[in-house]
Amino acid sequence: MKLYLLLLIACLFCTKSWAQADVQKRYQTRLIMVENGGTVDLDQGTFTFTGSLSLEDKKRIVIRGKGIDKTILSFKGQTDGAEGLRVSNAEEIVIENLTVQDTKGDGIKTMNVKGITFRNVKVEWTGPPKAENGGYGLYPVQCDNVVIDGCTAIGASDAGIYVGQSRGIVVKKSKAYHNVAGIEIENSRNADVFDNEAYDNTGGILVFDLPDLVQKQGGNVRVFNNYVHDNNLPNFAPAGNIVASVSDGTGLLILAANGVEVFNNRFIRNQSVSTGIISYLITELPIKDKAYYPFSTAVSIHDNVYERKPGPASSRGRYGKIFESILKTGQDVPHILYDGIADPATFDKDGKPLADKRICIRNNKNQSIVNLDAGREFKNVSFDAIPFNCQLEPLKTVTSAR
Repeated sequence: MKLYLLLLIACLFCTKSWAQADVQKRYQTRLIMVENGGTVDLDQGTFTFTGSLSLEDKKRIVIRGKGIDKTILSFKGQTDGAEGLRVSNAEEIVIENLTVQDTKGDGIKTMNVKGITFRNVKVEWTGPPKAENGGYGLYPVQCDNVVIDGCTAIGASDAGIYVGQSRGIVVKKSKAYHNVAGIEIENSRNADVFDNEAYDNTGGILVFDLPDLVQKQGGNVRVFNNYVHDNNLPNFAPAGNIVASVSDGTGLLILAANGVEVFNNRFIRNQSVSTGIISYLITELPIKDKAYYPFSTAVSIHDNVYERKPGPASSRGRYGKIFESILKTGQDVPHILYDGIADPATFDKDGKPLADKRICIRNNKNQSIVNLDAGREFKNVSFDAIPFNCQLEPLKTVTSAR
């Protein structure tokens, strides 16, 4: 009887080994053969892949696992392709209830998809945070109607949850930690980012507009009801990446973005810049894109909670060095930083900012502000909040993606 059981166990291991070697072909075949309106069901278990999986030119497809940490697609040792799963030129795609691990490049990339939903998906790099990890966890780019709901991203060397050059975006009820950037909205229009937790990243949430991209300018981005805390992880992005310049200790950073409303968030223990509003010009990088607008305008920061431990900013980032030069001994780092680099065209003939282009900061708990006056070599650094005591029209709720 014992011999029979041993042989049975050995047989089960042989079957599992055979299935593991065959699983890439089997799953890729399903993704190729699924008809529009169909579902690709993934089995429970941990499966290893040496190359990317892809879905192209499909409509109304659901890719469904048995649950986070129940269906695990591991790309450790990947030799072919960069992404774990790539979806392109598609419509109404749902990816749900699965985990993607240790991809060579991005975890799940979707490009030119009209209607993409990530629900209950985790993307992670299982070792310690390092530059060799893939750049992006969830990576929809040039997509319409993007929903990221109840997802988790861990260990990305650029951004854990990233939405770029897209329109109609909801990122909600998700977690991002141990990334360089937890959540990033880049060159995207009409985005709501809410009810998320971003912690133990270098920077919690980024709202960026960058040059040399197909979609030139984002806008109507709302960041609200998020818990953004303890984002003090040393930056591990590869040299040359724009996020490599983000200082550890950053809660929220708005870079050259226009039409951003930030409210009802908790920014807790982000030790360098709880909230930063800056121009691309402060990076001192050359701008070759003639259509690019490098200034942040029409930004409203209101009704948030700020808390942090007393003490200096991180000395590793650029802002730590700036604060060392402008703060008096024992003076706490202000929670909200504005670089003071403004577009001259946003002022009237009397030098007053146009009403709809202002930076408005009001009604925040423990509010403190510094205007670096960086455009004039920090000559008139100011901690006065009065110039920012204004109110912009609330931005519109994103409804198309919900």
